[in-house]
Amino acid sequence: MTGSKSTLGAILLRLLLFACAWLVIAGTDPGSWIIGAPAVIAATWASLRLSRRDGGSPRLLAALVFVPFFLWQSLKGGLDVTWRVMRPRMHIAPGIHTYRLRLTNASARVVLLDTLSLLPGTLSADLRGDILTVHALDAADGALLDADIAQLEQRIGMLFGERLASPTSETGPERADVLSCRDAKAAQA
Repeated sequence: MTGSKSTLGAILLRLLLFACAWLVIAGTDPGSWIIGAPAVIAATWASLRLSRRDGGSPRLLAALVFVPFFLWQSLKGGLDVTWRVMRPRMHIAPGIHTYRLRLTNASARVVLLDTLSLLPGTLSADLRGDILTVHALDAADGALLDADIAQLEQRIGMLFGERLASPTSETGPERADVLSCRDAKAAQA
């Protein structure tokens, strides 16, 4: 009976998380659920199948704390992007930034990559080993970007019950490289 309760809890948690993600993406229009409901169900099914491979799954209570954090960060990021668009003189320095991950759970890493891409101003571009490559709307302040990613990584670690080393330790995140878009194009030439 315990196994079926935990499976039901895992299903409900994933349905809730993916439904919240859909609300962030599509808004509150009831018509969006024509596509959203099958997408949420498919994402839940895929998530369950993939989590069985590596044994990682989010914890329910931690998810209840994570969802408001995610919604607040999405709102904050959306307002920041809007402010930058409305004030063209505001500094924008798009670029590529690398970050050393501390998460080891494969499912937690996938959630980090996906969540980071859903937050305005950042896009997960690549993951090789422990090095995450991020495209950022403003990559000029690498320390601030590292702090934001570390905070998200810490929250996702809590979501999956993974205790992370301090970001200031030797195993913590390292700012391996920051390139502006212009520098990246020059490096490719």
